[in-house]
Amino acid sequence: MIRVEQSGAIATMLMSRPPVNAIDPAFVLALNGALGEVEQMKPTVLVVRSDQRCFCAGADLTLIRGYFVAPDGVERMIEYVESLHGLFNRLESLETVTLAVIDGPALGGGLELALACDLRIASTRAKLGLPEARVGMIPGAGGTQRLTRLCGPGVSSRLILGGEIVDGAEAARLGIVQWSADAAELDTRVGEIATHVAGLSRGALVASKDCIAAWFDPAVDGYAREIEKPRHIMRTEEARQRVEAFFASKAR
Repeated sequence: MIRVEQSGAIATMLMSRPPVNAIDPAFVLALNGALGEVEQMKPTVLVVRSDQRCFCAGADLTLIRGYFVAPDGVERMIEYVESLHGLFNRLESLETVTLAVIDGPALGGGLELALACDLRIASTRAKLGLPEARVGMIPGAGGTQRLTRLCGPGVSSRLILGGEIVDGAEAARLGIVQWSADAAELDTRVGEIATHVAGLSRGALVASKDCIAAWFDPAVDGYAREIEKPRHIMRTEEARQRVEAFFASKAR
């Protein structure tokens, strides 16, 4: 269902639940297991992608339908949503730069999964949206929060309240993804981005990611965190070597 592979500083997490990577409790369990593998690997970059025609179509609607008729369906639905919150928070907090590769639909929980990644690239044929209102639900696995903080209430309202589904090019224009590429060029661009990021300092990237996250938490002083991080970085051999390598390259 989920396969994790590593090549140097780059790891790939491949989602494979035919036909559309619909999210059910077993899929959540498998994703959590995969994230556990990544946490042990400590790659600089994690590429999150699918081998199906969808990136991820979101919640398994057969499961949701069952909750409506089950005597304890409301409680089970809440437990399911909470499990998604935990999963996406874990993905968001990984000490790794995460890159979602969206080729095909990323809808509902599928887009929410992508929004929990640091970086996103979509093919021009990709379809992104939070259309839960069509089936009487809300994008409750972080969609209302992450999309709003990423793009502002105007864009999030357009997708959530307007029910609009956008292609990859429009998603890039709106800031939902950082890059868009033709489907034929997608793998090349992904390789370029992942390779470039993998060449940066993992320690500096993890520290920077933590500082960026402070912006979203009013209880955390992000400026204080920027002062705190160098206390550790300056003691690392990697940082010292990178500074020396910079000056050595200039001296040639």
